[in-house]
Amino acid sequence: MEKTLKQNEIDALFEAARSAAPDAQRPEVRARVVPYNFSSAGQISTDQLRAISMLNDLFARNLTHNLAAWLRTRFQVNLVSAEQIQFNEFLLRIPEISYVASVRLEPLGALSVLQLDLALAPPVIDLLLGGEGKDGLLRELTDIEESILGSVVEIICRELTAAWQPVGLSFNFERRQMQTQVARIMSVTEKTLCLSFEIRMPHSSGLLNLAFPAVVANTILRRLTSDWGRRRRHAGETRARMEAAARRIRFGGSLQLPTVRLAASMIENLEPGMVLRLDLPANTLPVWQVGGQPMSEAQAIRQGLHRGARIERRIGEAKG
Repeated sequence: MEKTLKQNEIDALFEAARSAAPDAQRPEVRARVVPYNFSSAGQISTDQLRAISMLNDLFARNLTHNLAAWLRTRFQVNLVSAEQIQFNEFLLRIPEISYVASVRLEPLGALSVLQLDLALAPPVIDLLLGGEGKDGLLRELTDIEESILGSVVEIICRELTAAWQPVGLSFNFERRQMQTQVARIMSVTEKTLCLSFEIRMPHSSGLLNLAFPAVVANTILRRLTSDWGRRRRHAGETRARMEAAARRIRFGGSLQLPTVRLAASMIENLEPGMVLRLDLPANTLPVWQVGGQPMSEAQAIRQGLHRGARIERRIGEAKG
């Protein structure tokens, strides 16, 4: 008697035949092998780059506020890049006329390199000498100008120390280095951590570059990996206490008229009782400044036995 198979039985036979096929007939899956590039070892990971960017964004903001208040002009600092390159490549990026200084990093005792475009020097020096921050010719600095720019580099190192406090490094300005001496600070083949910042002023712009040797870069990256990743947001109660403590901080404030320029002869001949003409409109309001930052226009008033300031409008608001 001939047996007729049903469709579901036929499908079951085909499935059993496929599962019993020898391994030799199955397509071979091979692992993908690619050549390893040893020069890429030790590259900055995404998490490390994010932590480095956060630290240096803090440095850029602090330097922007402090130097803008010190120079009394618009001053903007922005992080451009963070990368690992050989020191020789960093040297090739340094312009022929440039300000290069060695910075000692404690407690490691290692030297890093700070390079500042000299296009920024004329407006900074002009501002500190009482000028308007005009741009100047690109040339080598005099001894006096170099001393003035050295004070700016010391402020940069101070702000770097404050920003990099989480990794326990202190930046100490050592001295300016000539172009021929920079290559002796570290091996030209050494892999360095290079940070680049763009600095913008009303009449000029330029770059601030920092190069850290491998021993410093490795220490920074290890601490960022182990410490930065474990940080968590403060609990609500702790955050409330911090905000309450921050509100008790006292800032220096002043109520003063806008800056005016006076001839030296007028200042030299001043005597008690003389009226000094400031060449300002009679309706000019004094400016209320806090921590060197202009906040509002205000009127000087008396409140009981004390002087006071009546706020008229915030800086930047349209006059009603």
